[in-house]
Amino acid sequence: MAGEDRHFTHSTLRERIVEHVVVGDVLRTLWRRGVTDVEILRSEFDAHGYDVVMSRGCVVRHIQFKTQKDRDIKVSLALGEKPSGCVIWIGIDENLNLKHFRWFGGLPGQPLPGIKDFKVARRETRNKGGERPDRRNHRMVPESAFEMVNTIDDVVERLFGKLL
Repeated sequence: MAGEDRHFTHSTLRERIVEHVVVGDVLRTLWRRGVTDVEILRSEFDAHGYDVVMSRGCVVRHIQFKTQKDRDIKVSLALGEKPSGCVIWIGIDENLNLKHFRWFGGLPGQPLPGIKDFKVARRETRNKGGERPDRRNHRMVPESAFEMVNTIDDVVERLFGKLL
């Protein structure tokens, strides 16, 4: 199977692999800094706009991971209702190596920046009439709203702030 076909056909598996690698790298980075009081909670399904919850002390982050190559990213309005919600858009290569990150979120303890005014997202699949209906509870957040983040250390600081 060609590489691009595999990435499309097995996109859920690809996203789960990348999610595990990122969570592991965040935990390893915290470990190196002497931080061991962190919790990772996984959502059974993505109904409220996040994949993972990471907490340390009073900081609770509801995190949505994205790996697609699109210019705009679909984000659930429900993520904005969570304390310290954020989106981490992960750049990967053909072999699922992490290349860079894009960040959309506030400071630790701050909610997701407002997204209600962004364009309403549409469903991927068409209905019986051949139309792609709106997903009224999702918005298309443009690439320009994301901050480029190069290292996992920078991601950890955005998640939890400066660590000693």
